[in-house]
Order: sequence, then structure tokens, then C-alpha cells
Amino acid sequence: MQQLEFFEIPSPCINVCQSDARGYCLGCFRSRDERFHWLEYSDGQKQLVLRLCKQRKRRRQLAVLKAKKAKSIEQSSKHNGELDLYSEE
Repeated sequence: MQQLEFFEIPSPCINVCQSDARGYCLGCFRSRDERFHWLEYSDGQKQLVLRLCKQRKRRRQLAVLKAKKAKSIEQSSKHNGELDLYSEE
């Protein structure tokens, strides 16, 4: 059963308005088409877009977290390698 909407669904725009390499907004995570057609969408379509944006944001956050972890591991291994060089002398 679909829930009735009593209020207009607001745009998720946070005024960042820059796109990543895949064309998604870095602020709200909408695609170009989703941004341009927002006002034409039905409430159901807007809810779908918002759900997709949340998924994209979670994926981006996970990718950033994985990149930070990989960088930390790389720096740690470099640091340990430097310690090994000093311990050999």
C-alpha cells in the first residue's frame, strides 16, 4: 500500500553543484537528468531518486573509507620498512 504524501518532496540540493567523473552531483548525488527533471517528477519518482541518492552517498563514503584505509596501510608498511633499514645498521 502506498503512503499518501501531504507535503511536497523538497529537492535534495545543498548548493554544491559540481559533478564527479560519472556525472553525479557531489552535493546531492543526483544525475544530470535527475537534477534537470526534478520538478517534472511525480512524488513516487522523487522518492525513488532520493533512495538512489542515499545509495550513491553510502557507496561514495565506503569508497573513501576504503581508500583511507589502503593509504594508511601503505604508509604503515613504508614506515615499517624504514624502521627495518635503521635496525640493520
